[in-house]
Amino acid sequence: MTGAIEQARQRVASDAPLLRRMYETMLASREIDRAAGSADGHWHAAEGEEAVIAACYCGLRDDDWVAPHYRGMVAAALARGADLRRLLAGITGKATSYSRGRYRSDVCAPIEQRLIGLYSGALGPTLEYATGTALAAKLDRSGAVAIAVFGDGTSSRGNAHEAINLAAVLGLGVVFVCQNNQFAISTPAARGVGARAIADRGAAYGIEGVAVDGNDAIALRAAVEVAIARGRAGDGPTLIDAQTYRVAGHLVADPAPYRNADDVAAWRARDPIARLRNHLLTAGLLDEAGDAALRERLRREVDAAMALAAADPEPAAETIGTGEVFAGGSVAGAHGSTT
Repeated sequence: MTGAIEQARQRVASDAPLLRRMYETMLASREIDRAAGSADGHWHAAEGEEAVIAACYCGLRDDDWVAPHYRGMVAAALARGADLRRLLAGITGKATSYSRGRYRSDVCAPIEQRLIGLYSGALGPTLEYATGTALAAKLDRSGAVAIAVFGDGTSSRGNAHEAINLAAVLGLGVVFVCQNNQFAISTPAARGVGARAIADRGAAYGIEGVAVDGNDAIALRAAVEVAIARGRAGDGPTLIDAQTYRVAGHLVADPAPYRNADDVAAWRARDPIARLRNHLLTAGLLDEAGDAALRERLRREVDAAMALAAADPEPAAETIGTGEVFAGGSVAGAHGSTT
């Protein structure tokens, strides 16, 4: 795949519309982290990992399926066309959210955009769901692909191995992307996964495996594009190890005393947003004034959407009740019977 990825990299590096969309998605992700993290200390920020979000979720077909990492779930939904206010309303379970308050949008994105959430609360099953959608696409001969994004900790779960192995055996169009941020909560990847690259596991499954700088949005997008093309052509799944870093704690409220401050500083110096910004400026695809205006617009939009979502109503009892469990049913009241 090396030659194909290099060719794709050259193409991506000059694709102005795609690069601008990716850059805006990355900036929006960081603004969402800022606003949501200020409101909730349990927020899982994606700071430093935005290149994975942009590379995986921008520029897909409408019929493709995506199983995002929970760290970046809202930004993934936004990139797929979801409404920002409704997504932010889902963080606190408001009635105006896509789920009408039944689940949190930071772990379960709206199915309307063909996004697969963490419905069980566990991380591994999403890979199985993605493999299932790819099987459906193969049976339908639609050419759609599925992208499953997961962490280095999840890569060691049994159902992750089962999903990748089944996709390999059946030749399904799944792009498995490990958002390898070097930590499974507080366990370093070197202790939880081992010293070898996760991409090396591809050989064991009999599929292509490639390790990519996960902070280089252009390089990662190129690898994802090649993997998508392989999936659409019927050449089976690809395993991508996107090597990045979680510069924040596991949660916003996590001071992360288990990490080396020098390591954090070194990775902050490799900030993916700054790297893509430098490319855009150097290539003449963005200027300083345009960048400042874009950042200001996104900050205003996120803050306005957050304010509206915060003021939105809580779901009523009939909204989160059992009425829709039964076909044609309704709820007479908070404690009424279904009919």
